[in-house]
Amino acid sequence: MKTDFILPDIGEGIVECELVEWHIQEGDKIQEDQPVADVMTDKALVEITAMHTGTITRLYCKKGGLAKVGQPLFEIDVEGTAEAEEAKEDSVPKKEAPEEVEKPEPLAASKADSGKVLATPAVRRIGRELDLDLSQVQGSGKEGRILKEDLLPYQKGEASQPSAPPTAAAGAQDRSEPLKGIKAAMARQMQEAYSSIPHFTYAEEVDVTELEALRRQLKPDFEQEGLRLSLMPFMMKAIALAVQQYPLLNSRVNADCTEITYLGDVNVGMAADTPLGLLVPNVKQVQQKSLKEVTAEINQLTEAARQGKLPPDSMKKGTISISNIGVIGGTVATPIINKPEVAIVALGRIQELPRFNSQGEVEARKIMQVSWSGDHRVIDGATMARFCNLWKSYLEQPGKMLVDLR
Repeated sequence: MKTDFILPDIGEGIVECELVEWHIQEGDKIQEDQPVADVMTDKALVEITAMHTGTITRLYCKKGGLAKVGQPLFEIDVEGTAEAEEAKEDSVPKKEAPEEVEKPEPLAASKADSGKVLATPAVRRIGRELDLDLSQVQGSGKEGRILKEDLLPYQKGEASQPSAPPTAAAGAQDRSEPLKGIKAAMARQMQEAYSSIPHFTYAEEVDVTELEALRRQLKPDFEQEGLRLSLMPFMMKAIALAVQQYPLLNSRVNADCTEITYLGDVNVGMAADTPLGLLVPNVKQVQQKSLKEVTAEINQLTEAARQGKLPPDSMKKGTISISNIGVIGGTVATPIINKPEVAIVALGRIQELPRFNSQGEVEARKIMQVSWSGDHRVIDGATMARFCNLWKSYLEQPGKMLVDLR
């Protein structure tokens, strides 16, 4: 019996989502709870699984398309009926249907195959899956019939996609595409944050020579436990210590600025450049965790971000954020606050620069430029400067952190 899988309510008021990837194709046999597709909401990647064992008979949405909650996503022939129908059909000899009466399938290629193309339905299906215009493929069969072997180079990526004959030279064409999923959410979030929060930016340089030496010293011990130690855990721990004296940096204000809430936990977000767009997962309760625990969570979140599989909870309840632009390049930035937070810092790349030591001698030091953006409704420049000075002192003299660590 054929039945439709209806896209369920994914929560948080989501009414539609982008279909990122199909894990199956029409005609595939699948098992109950087998992953079928990945869909992207405004906040996270969600895996859709099969509700029955059977055969996929129809896909209602193309990769990259929008799937709507409450609407059918795919059709499945539940096991027990498909086999019986196939056995019945196989028992009756049948001739191949004429090319002209072949019915189109839901996932037709962007360029429909013309009736002049000689190819079996199986070959046409492969062509659709590869988004090939079969009229541009040279067939090696009788009378130019296209065989499966003719499509192998395209499946292996060894041949370029066939294209229409060149036309007269013309200017480059504009291309438009809709903003969907994470990118659309980021656009709305950034516009809302920048238009509703009066930003100001405070820049400073931090000498991380001693901190980098400490990281290198601790690195082998962390690696023995499968952990990659970067400077990020130190940055987070220093923030958690500094906001104890300057709780205003770890607060949030209501929409009409009549009430401010000082947050008990320090949940430090880290802006991540993922294949899906900008995401800001956060490490919860940094103030209570050891350097090793913070490192482990950063490693887990970083790996999940690279795979586009950050859990939704990892992006909720952040209280203050870090954007590490230095891993890509650049020294100074003006980061946009991750609303409803009130502060964010951008870390520039580390440069080896000449600086004077206490004896007036020039020596090479590892210098990082940092740029703090604050919500000027609740944070003034003097408070930001004092907070940054304390945070900076923990980073430049990492041994000082031991005095206040709990």
